[in-house]
Amino acid sequence: QVQLVESGGGLVQPGGSLRLSCAASALALDYYTIGWFRQAPGKEREGVSCSSSSDGSTNYADSVKGRFTFSRDNAKNTVYLQMNSLKPEDTAVYYCAAVIRRPCTMLVGRYDYWGQGTQVTVSS
Repeated sequence: QVQLVESGGGLVQPGGSLRLSCAASALALDYYTIGWFRQAPGKEREGVSCSSSSDGSTNYADSVKGRFTFSRDNAKNTVYLQMNSLKPEDTAVYYCAAVIRRPCTMLVGRYDYWGQGTQVTVSS
């Protein structure tokens, strides 16, 4: 059974950093395009970053570009989202998602597998 499990969320002050992890079971992440998404209360889920297994590209939403970094550790079958210079507007539940071998996309409907999410709260 495919599982994606996010971890690393928490409460952080503005300007702080967090590193989110997404660990997979029953699928090899190096064959999958991975997306990071977030959903704030009352808002639609939005794409934050994606990394393609088909062409090696990595993209970021304009709102996080220069602050967030996507990385993979294929040996651990885990992907990460390093989040720096966090702002209150980054507060949301963060999800990772996977789809096999597609170009990088931050469209929610293009992904087949989803984690349960991890809460990130940026507040003083």
